[in-house]
Amino acid sequence: MSVSEGIGEAESRASVRLTLSAVVITLLFASLGQTIVTTAMPVMVADLGGAEHITWVLTSYLLASTIGAPVAGKLGDVWGRKVVIQAGILIFVAGATLAGFAQNMTMLIAARLIQGLAGGGLIVVSMAVVADVLPPRELGKAQGMLGAAFGVSTVIGPLLGGLIVSTIGWHWIFFVNFPIGLVAFIVLGFALPATVPGKRPPLDVLGAGLLATTLSSVVLAANLGGTVLPYSGAGFLSLVGLGGAALAAFIAVERRAADPILPLELFKMNAFLVSNVVGFLVGMAMFGTIAFMPPYLQVVQGMSPAQSGLFLAPMMVGLIGSSWGAGQIMSRTGRYKALPIVSTALLAGAMLWLSFLDETSGLTGVVIAMVMVGLGLGPVFAIGVAAIQNAVPRSMLGVGTASANMFRLIGGSVGTAGFGAVFAVGLTEQIGGALPEGASVSGFGPETLAVLDEGAQQVVLHGYSLALHPIFLAATVLALLATVVSLSLREMPLESAARA
Repeated sequence: MSVSEGIGEAESRASVRLTLSAVVITLLFASLGQTIVTTAMPVMVADLGGAEHITWVLTSYLLASTIGAPVAGKLGDVWGRKVVIQAGILIFVAGATLAGFAQNMTMLIAARLIQGLAGGGLIVVSMAVVADVLPPRELGKAQGMLGAAFGVSTVIGPLLGGLIVSTIGWHWIFFVNFPIGLVAFIVLGFALPATVPGKRPPLDVLGAGLLATTLSSVVLAANLGGTVLPYSGAGFLSLVGLGGAALAAFIAVERRAADPILPLELFKMNAFLVSNVVGFLVGMAMFGTIAFMPPYLQVVQGMSPAQSGLFLAPMMVGLIGSSWGAGQIMSRTGRYKALPIVSTALLAGAMLWLSFLDETSGLTGVVIAMVMVGLGLGPVFAIGVAAIQNAVPRSMLGVGTASANMFRLIGGSVGTAGFGAVFAVGLTEQIGGALPEGASVSGFGPETLAVLDEGAQQVVLHGYSLALHPIFLAATVLALLATVVSLSLREMPLESAARA
């Protein structure tokens, strides 16, 4: 190798490292935007009012990010990653500014919609950038690193939000995005190549609109069904009907579109289909765990909300470690099929363990089970994205990457809603007769428990635990289904040279 070749290779490696650093910063920037608000919500309600709409602070972000992911992925394929990711950062910061200056709950929810649209796009386009600059053989390692970044944001987001709220006020949980976004914007400006101008196909606006309508209907039906909208009511049925009609129209439009927003031919690819089905199933199990473990710890184990939140940390430690480990195995061996099979089987075992929790369970067992959950989740997310990126054509890299995030989020929405309905029915059956006159099962919490005599408390604690068992049993079945589906994954060779 000549001196000039050696210098060129060193510069290339330095450019890749700079790009990956910028991608990690961007991912943290976008994912913190979702998690940092959770601990601030009671304070925001006290300041702005509108307590009946507080859940929309989270739901609006989830809804918008689900829609924004596939659209941004496609724009990145057509217009280039750099312009899309930098535009996403500016839009995200604009939404954060509006949220920080919000004067009422309506303005805050609208600002969160803007943030979510940009945040969902930033995540998937950042992941696609990794596949641009690294060879397929290295994708598992890089996606494992990004999975670790997600895990870190999930743990530190609520803690950072609580610290900011208790010191300088809730407005600053949004303003803190400014310096992080500025650093990411500048570094990406240096790290990513400019898009080469050229003839671009017309954007599939109709397909994008129908896809957004379909995804919105699914997310809204999952989040509002059984609570705001009764399942048998006209509102819920209309929402389901709208989603079904939009999906049918979307399929018809995409078959004829010159450059579809989500090419239907992707669903004929084994890695794309299998990885997304597994991601959907695991997303249901994962979000169900996150939603229902804190209530168990607060009500049955008597913990404070802050303490119960910390018990999600062992899950994230497991997720970070297994994401990194799975990526290392994939990069060093070039093999990856066994990883999602083993991890989803482990996830099923962890969920089965959780299904036996009751008022007598020790906290050590809870920690071990949560670590196992994380160990089961990490390889699915890291390897699933890498397998899709290795299989799809480069012209579809962005939308292929976006699909993994989209199906996981939809699974989470459907899973959380379905588990919530099961829990509500079970709670009524188990503790309805033990509550004092006038007490509502739907409003049951530690405060209600405190006014009961010791005998009634034991009955209620045991009944509360029993109401949670079907949720974790259902998650066990979902994880086992994911294991079975993973068996059909066809392993493709991993090239050692970057495709970009």
